[in-house]
Amino acid sequence: MEFLYEYGLFVAKAITIVVAIGLVIGLIVNAASKGKVSGKGELYVDNISEDIEDTITDLKRSLLNKDELKAFDKNLKKELKKESKNKEPEKRPKLFVISFDGGVYADEVESLREEISAIISIAQPEDKVLIKLESPGGVVHGYGLASSQIARLRNANIEVIASVDKVAASGGYMMACVANKIISAPFAIIGSIGVVAQLPNFNKLLKKHDVEIEQHTAGNFKRTLTMLGENTDEAREKFKQELADTHILFKDFVSEYRPQLDIEKVATGEHWYGKQALDLKLVDELSTSDDFVLNAVKDHTLYKVEYKIKQKLAEKLGVAAAAGISSMVSKMTTWSFTANK
Repeated sequence: MEFLYEYGLFVAKAITIVVAIGLVIGLIVNAASKGKVSGKGELYVDNISEDIEDTITDLKRSLLNKDELKAFDKNLKKELKKESKNKEPEKRPKLFVISFDGGVYADEVESLREEISAIISIAQPEDKVLIKLESPGGVVHGYGLASSQIARLRNANIEVIASVDKVAASGGYMMACVANKIISAPFAIIGSIGVVAQLPNFNKLLKKHDVEIEQHTAGNFKRTLTMLGENTDEAREKFKQELADTHILFKDFVSEYRPQLDIEKVATGEHWYGKQALDLKLVDELSTSDDFVLNAVKDHTLYKVEYKIKQKLAEKLGVAAAAGISSMVSKMTTWSFTANK
């Protein structure tokens, strides 16, 4: 028991040191990039169909013996020759594949808007878009804009399929519901149609140390709740009313795109797993994005579309440091939660 205590103390100290280092690195990166705008991005388009077909061909070849392989390659060569002679190759509808892995502030919308603009400019009526969506949600205005980007596709009469392999909750579901169809993995987290806000208040601590805070506003509700000043019941009620109003807007938005939902039943802030979400009509089908792609490649030509924003050196270092710290902390906390089981 003493060993476990000492080890737990060591882990706690290590996490504290790692977090402190991360904060220092973050401050350095922020100072280095302050006032600078990230470089302009570049659009990348990759033919996924060719990659999948090449993989399937390689797998088939690896399972054949010498004689079978010779016959297979001979037949494949004939087919390729036949296709090259065909002056009018088969025209298949396109499926554009884009990904959105959203953070709290939905900063990824900057790339999403470029990808969607590019697709709208070239897509034909028979083409479709698959958006591989992962997000636990975040700020209202950020995910509101992200949802509006998907709505642009629907307004352009382009069918949109949203695929959720892990999580599309809160703002993430706000995005997903805009799609013509939502597919979900069986254990993906779906829903959380609700609004939450919290903030600490240090007013009592400041008063204890004789620190006064002055705040002057024009307009009764220019500020409601504050972190440093003394909050009033009137400000709290106004803040709660704003949350309630936002929740109503959220429910109305979801209902507009998915009228088949019993919105009062699902808009409680709860989340559900894929199978439960299917029963509640939050999603339309249980499937992974991988299965959807493998089925779609049979009658569509698939293109991965990705807009990458060029990062400056300071930003790259910051991202790398943050990823390393996140991984280390995750491993440490995973041990601490499982060690006592």
